[in-house]
Amino acid sequence: MKKISKRQWINFSIWTVLYILFTAWMGNWWLLAGLLVFVDIYLTKFIPWGAWKKAKKPKVQNVLNWVDDILFALIAVYLINIFVFQNYQIPSQSLEKTLLVGDYLFVSKLSYGPRVPNTPISFPLVQNTLPVLNCKSYLEWPDWGYKRVKGLGHVKRNDIVVFNFPAGDTVALKMQNPDYYTLIRLYGRETMRLRKNEFGDIIYRPVDKRENYVKRCVGMPGDSLQIIDNQIYIDGEILKDTKNVQYVYYVETDGTTIKDDMFRRLKVSKEDQLLVSEQTEQPDYYYQALPYLGFIKNANGRYNPIYRIPLTTEAREMVAKMPSIQKIVIEPDLMGGGVYPLDDETGWTRDNYGPVWIPKKGSTIELSRKNLALYHRCIRNYENNELEIGTDGSVRVNGQPAATYTFQYDYYWMMGDNRHCSADSRSWGFVPEDHIVGKPILVWLSLDKDRPLFNGGIRWSRIFRRVEAFN
Repeated sequence: MKKISKRQWINFSIWTVLYILFTAWMGNWWLLAGLLVFVDIYLTKFIPWGAWKKAKKPKVQNVLNWVDDILFALIAVYLINIFVFQNYQIPSQSLEKTLLVGDYLFVSKLSYGPRVPNTPISFPLVQNTLPVLNCKSYLEWPDWGYKRVKGLGHVKRNDIVVFNFPAGDTVALKMQNPDYYTLIRLYGRETMRLRKNEFGDIIYRPVDKRENYVKRCVGMPGDSLQIIDNQIYIDGEILKDTKNVQYVYYVETDGTTIKDDMFRRLKVSKEDQLLVSEQTEQPDYYYQALPYLGFIKNANGRYNPIYRIPLTTEAREMVAKMPSIQKIVIEPDLMGGGVYPLDDETGWTRDNYGPVWIPKKGSTIELSRKNLALYHRCIRNYENNELEIGTDGSVRVNGQPAATYTFQYDYYWMMGDNRHCSADSRSWGFVPEDHIVGKPILVWLSLDKDRPLFNGGIRWSRIFRRVEAFN
């Protein structure tokens, strides 16, 4: 055996200490077996770890060095992406005006504690599908269970949270929006199976490979949540809205149109500037609803310009002061579509919902028809139990008769600030703790798709600002 140099001992000691600290953080002492690899890499060198790079031809050597650098970079990115932070782009207007479409965020995994990945063998920086190849970016084996290591804190009420989409466990590849369970309600499972050219293959995705969503946490484990006329109540007490909460309004003018500069002052994007007073060739849901909203045609037999736009309280007050505005009507809840649970007639709507109890780890419920409608996905899909419901109303969990059930996870209720333009917990229910990804902490880039890149397209005022500054 060759003599071990002082430099070798120093390198070995540094990496060993870091690895032991990492093992303690993971809480898995079996990982200490990996120290044998460090012993051989830095001290004994029985295995020629770098021999594959020692090619005789300079060109081959150069290529192998590049391969080595790329592999190191991919592994480093993979570990950072899992345990420290990841990049996330805001894709929809669900959280406007807090987070805007075109915001690029750093999402901290340390805030709530990083999860050990369910699918450890996967391509970094890709959620579930490899571009171009259009195939899975991960291997389904090994499939590890849920484990979260210690972080800097826990999810708090009104936190903005990134999480894996709970209803994204099953996906119709060619029609991923709306979600699979809504598609079943609309079309039926057999229709989807027969119209494969339209819906595509139906696949299952592990928790960590479901699409990432971002919403605000308004309901905590153990809360009783209710929405009455758009106002959230927690355990019977009003939950004060954040300043950027907005709702959809129908705004009628005296015949003039609202100019682009005014829309910019109201912070209403072009995508949200919907003129609904003009009849189109196709059946128009919003146009047909205008008489029911109290709008009347003018002497020419046509409506004055009527816009359907989302407005914060501040923006609504600005609109009300405009001399050209004749009428402002909030969109009624009946225009909000179906709500969770989709398979039960609760009478709940988008703006008048609940009360609903949010499951808490260790809490026990009776298994009644109403409770099963609300919590069967928690029991079956999220906590991986076999749930059978007999025609006589009897319930069996994992093959055993059950009158009660005790939850294994904490759950959360997530909603968008853009309340009338957000598919959130009102649509697909509870978010289990094992779906929590992290907390957005910094906007590192913000692009406005409505404007040229160098003429307002870059939102300089948002760049490198903490997300909390926009709350």
